[in-house]
Amino acid sequence: MVVALIVLILLLLLLGGGGLLSSGLQILWILLVIGLILWVLGFFVRAAEGSRWYYW
Repeated sequence: MVVALIVLILLLLLLGGGGLLSSGLQILWILLVIGLILWVLGFFVRAAEGSRWYYW
């Protein structure tokens, strides 16, 4: 999970340059943050249940 967070932060820094200041990309950033929050919540809910978070 730590590796995924590091990769996410690097991608945000790489792609995000001035993206937060642009009105066109503002909606995409909001959707990205909402998706990230849902992903993290789902990850911890699954871990609390004791089941695997992947289905391989």
